[in-house]
Amino acid sequence: MKITWFGHAAFRIEIAGAVILIDPFLSGSPVFPKDLSVDEASAGVTHILLTHGHDDHIGDTIEIAKKTGAQITGNAEICGWAGKHGIEALNPMNSGGKIDVGPFSVAMTIAHHSSSRHTSEEGNIYLGNPHGLVISAPGEKTLYHMGDTCAFMDMQLINELHAPKIGIVPIGDRYTMGAREASLACKRFFDFETIIPCHFGTFPGLDPDAEKFKAELGADASKVNVATIGEAFTV
Repeated sequence: MKITWFGHAAFRIEIAGAVILIDPFLSGSPVFPKDLSVDEASAGVTHILLTHGHDDHIGDTIEIAKKTGAQITGNAEICGWAGKHGIEALNPMNSGGKIDVGPFSVAMTIAHHSSSRHTSEEGNIYLGNPHGLVISAPGEKTLYHMGDTCAFMDMQLINELHAPKIGIVPIGDRYTMGAREASLACKRFFDFETIIPCHFGTFPGLDPDAEKFKAELGADASKVNVATIGEAFTV
């Protein structure tokens, strides 16, 4: 599995038979690399997975889907909204659901956050509940993108059901878990082999780096991969 972090909660996941974008907030992101284009970041994309409807997660979804023909998977409200914008390749789901899309399967977990989108043309639009995403593929370690969330006790059920070994974890505080809460979630509820922190350093008010998170993890800090934005790595 090859993973590229594009900053904030945006990731590119490459596995056999599929190239997946999660929450592709690219062109509007202040930390998206200036020497990288959206077309380059989304080249060959087959699937777009969305955790929730905030602008800093939906990002360039519609434009990328129209250019690439990538299938959008998200909650029912997000898929309905995307359909109104001309997207036909849609795969709606909701909390607790799991679907097989061929090269991989994706399960949708709960997350505790909010979810809407605001544009000058449409105003504020309700886009369903926020979620986390669990990606499973043959021969690959199971990956859990928590979405934007606080810690919650049902994370132990997520681990029991899916046993993810790769955790993409929001740590920036203010809008999601901060360092202490995120580290507690990782240590108490999961047996991650690789922890990839995200949702930090993007905007003022978020923790600027992952140092507090690593300190809170203690001995488990060795599992942390603080990715370099725009550079692929393999897990």
